[in-house]
Amino acid sequence: MNTISRRLFTLCGLTAATGVVASCGRSTEDTADATAQPIAEGKAEGELTVWAMGTEGEKLPGLLEAFESANPDCTVTVTPVPWDSAHDKFTSAIAAGTAPDVAQVGSTWMAEFVGLKALEPTPEEIDLSGFFAGAADAVQVDGTAFGVPWYVETRLVYYRTDLAEQAGITEPPSDWEGFAAMAKAMKDKAGATWGTALQPGGTGSWESLMPFVWSNGGSVVSEDDSAFTFEDAPNVDALAYYQSFFTDGVANKAPADGTTEQDFVSGTVPMFISGPWMMSSIEKLGGDGFAEKYSVFKIPARTSSISFLGGANLGVFQGSKNRDAAWKLVRFLAEPATQIEWFHQATDLPAVEAAWEDQEIAGNEKFTVFHKQLQTAVAPPAIATWEQVASKLDAQVEQVCKQAADPQKALATVQTEATGIGTGV
Repeated sequence: MNTISRRLFTLCGLTAATGVVASCGRSTEDTADATAQPIAEGKAEGELTVWAMGTEGEKLPGLLEAFESANPDCTVTVTPVPWDSAHDKFTSAIAAGTAPDVAQVGSTWMAEFVGLKALEPTPEEIDLSGFFAGAADAVQVDGTAFGVPWYVETRLVYYRTDLAEQAGITEPPSDWEGFAAMAKAMKDKAGATWGTALQPGGTGSWESLMPFVWSNGGSVVSEDDSAFTFEDAPNVDALAYYQSFFTDGVANKAPADGTTEQDFVSGTVPMFISGPWMMSSIEKLGGDGFAEKYSVFKIPARTSSISFLGGANLGVFQGSKNRDAAWKLVRFLAEPATQIEWFHQATDLPAVEAAWEDQEIAGNEKFTVFHKQLQTAVAPPAIATWEQVASKLDAQVEQVCKQAADPQKALATVQTEATGIGTGV
């Protein structure tokens, strides 16, 4: 998988290849009877099972030592689950009634799992007002919250400041025209092989495209999520702009997989778009002093700067035999102090805004830019069929970028295919 999009799984669940439950949706019928029960007083007791994926599944037990110390009669067992099998494992467990008490839930799984009546609504004792607005919205289905945001991420443009200076650029661009000019200058004047890295189709390429769609005032679904809007003019313009990097020869139509960090450090490709997890990777590879050779800037704007909002949520499953303890654990994980500690352990950015006052976060200029971008970041469409629809968009992005297909015709194809799949509403 391309390094730029590898966190697709952490953000949004699995690729369309795994499929989704076609009968799931976001209809009022699914959520009208959802009632948030209060959390009982006192300490957590009994046994809890937790499923978490990827790095989070590996590191979470260390974080939970403080919870178990404060709740000595509660034992938490964390099961790490590989992302590539997680969706099927969850849906099978839901069907069999063997789901865990608490789990990390990808943002595009929310509508599907709520449609399956698998998640409990969030108790009123857990206040969502302190979370980033986009993250709080991401746990809402038909106006009801199911779970809480755990951590967040968004995408920025990484760039080599030293090479930008060679290209005559001392300030990063803020708009589309400036970004395109900078990519060209990086190639023509700074000795780069390619001006920037963009994903030319394939799994997760929709993640790279959508910030340009949103930053052009576009959207791929109607406001009520009942219809697709792929053919709207702002979307066509955004895809045409994205295509121009390949037709102008400043982005590689056939990049090697997994070489983003190496290409960036070597200067072969001095710009790419990705999330905060890349910082440690490139600084480790670049060695001492490399952190001073690069910086980040917000997604270039056409009408505004809007990036992808990712991360993961925490949900409590219906039928939990220890739901009070489960919600107490979720509440603990949502506390600012816990989110700060989690950042120190896993470098996952806090979903609670108050946690950003921590000096290690607030004192880092690059994290400050991430924080600014998070103010306007938006999540992908919260529809049960998005995984399937996204795969259709990925395929057309590849046709546009690699085969010079017409952007308008490509999005018309996606519109037809997506309409056939439906939104699940």
